[in-house]
Amino acid sequence: MRLIEKVWFQGHPAKWLIVPLLLPLTVLFAVLSFFRRLAYQVGLFKQIKMSVPVVVVGNIGIGGNGKTPVTLYLVEKLTEQGIKVGVVSRGYGSKAPHYPYQVTDESTSEQAGDEPLLIFQRSAVPIVIGADRIQACQRLIELGCELIIADDGLQHYRLARDFEFVVVDGKRLFGNGLLLPAGPLRETRSRITRANCVIVNGLSSWPKQANACALPVLTMQLKASQVINVKSGANIELDTFLTQSLANNKRINALAGIGDPQRFFNTLELVGFNLVKVKGFVDHQAFSAHDLQQFPSDIPLLMTEKDAVKCADFAQDNYWYLPVDAEFSTNTDGESIARVMTKITALVNIHH
Repeated sequence: MRLIEKVWFQGHPAKWLIVPLLLPLTVLFAVLSFFRRLAYQVGLFKQIKMSVPVVVVGNIGIGGNGKTPVTLYLVEKLTEQGIKVGVVSRGYGSKAPHYPYQVTDESTSEQAGDEPLLIFQRSAVPIVIGADRIQACQRLIELGCELIIADDGLQHYRLARDFEFVVVDGKRLFGNGLLLPAGPLRETRSRITRANCVIVNGLSSWPKQANACALPVLTMQLKASQVINVKSGANIELDTFLTQSLANNKRINALAGIGDPQRFFNTLELVGFNLVKVKGFVDHQAFSAHDLQQFPSDIPLLMTEKDAVKCADFAQDNYWYLPVDAEFSTNTDGESIARVMTKITALVNIHH
């Protein structure tokens, strides 16, 4: 984990030096963000309304909060209802030949970005990336999409939206509560109250506080049931994989290039693996074969699905990844993902 992230989320002693130095930039960022939002609210900047419903999945901070599993869940459930869904994404770190760019079977992680390629490989729905979300959405509409999910589009105010999900990391929450760069937040916590639904990833006491703002609050867990070989694509049930690794005392190596690598490592330990060597990389790390040479080949190397799409071209036989799915629980007040999905489905019916 980078030092600045330790300052943001763990209260590292360096905060007494770093935060005061960055506070003037944070004040400037806050002022610019405020007037930018205000410009859209008063109509100085124009919001563009698409001809189909747009559902935003985002967060108010940086780093991995679980947005991609939420997007995949929405795509799966809406597709099951016969709705043609498309996904629009910025495509962070992508180097596509042109924009907007439609992700295809031939796309590489370098062209499409890791998360868009992951979503496409898992869902096979149309995915279009580009900094101009309006053009990207228009392309999806031309492809016949009846509903668009904007992955990580909460702060892209030019794109009008019909429904907003804000995903919150139940463990890290909002770090030190400050805006960038002194803290990890892109918007203040009050922004959450203007969303339609909050999803808390992992067990947390925070939902009780969120209920005070009368928002639907859902609790989500990330569930893993199988491991997949990066090189061959072979699937093995997680319990079977654990049993097979008993001869090696369940010893594995692990890497993660996500917003919170430690969350992945904790998951592996909870499953029952004995972690020998672990390495956390920065989010969206562009892996090379050299990066993975530090891991011996005599025991399995486990990684996240997002990492696997970037390691496929040089994968070894011992490279495996652990796909996860969003699993929602009904809250004590009776709020459930089914009720929220009914509201989203209604948006499509209204447009029809």
